[in-house]
Amino acid sequence: MAASILVVEDDESIRDLLRLHLAAAGYEVHVAEDAIAAGYMLLRSPPDLIISDINMPHMDGFEFIAAVRSDKSLPMIPVIFLTTIEDGDLRGKELGAVGYVTKPVRADRLLSLVAQHVPGGAHPIG
Repeated sequence: MAASILVVEDDESIRDLLRLHLAAAGYEVHVAEDAIAAGYMLLRSPPDLIISDINMPHMDGFEFIAAVRSDKSLPMIPVIFLTTIEDGDLRGKELGAVGYVTKPVRADRLLSLVAQHVPGGAHPIG
């Protein structure tokens, strides 16, 4: 069974691109346009990995993951943050982030990082 990944990204074109790359690599992909929609999805069916943008409306990625971590009914889900900046590294590590991918997203970097942290995932080329 393919590992499931929840992508939380407010930019539709980036969201679609991530869905395309991850699905082509054999993952089951769910997408949410913001942290609120992602929260509902997460409570219904916790994924094996979360890929979250940091800068989003309503609730940023750090706030979203802090809320996820505070819900003890949820398992510890690995998180990869998407960012255009690198200065959130310390805060992300405090929240248990397993990595960062900068925008524009390089598919090979993303798939390599994902494959390191989810069971039964696809094996990226290169």
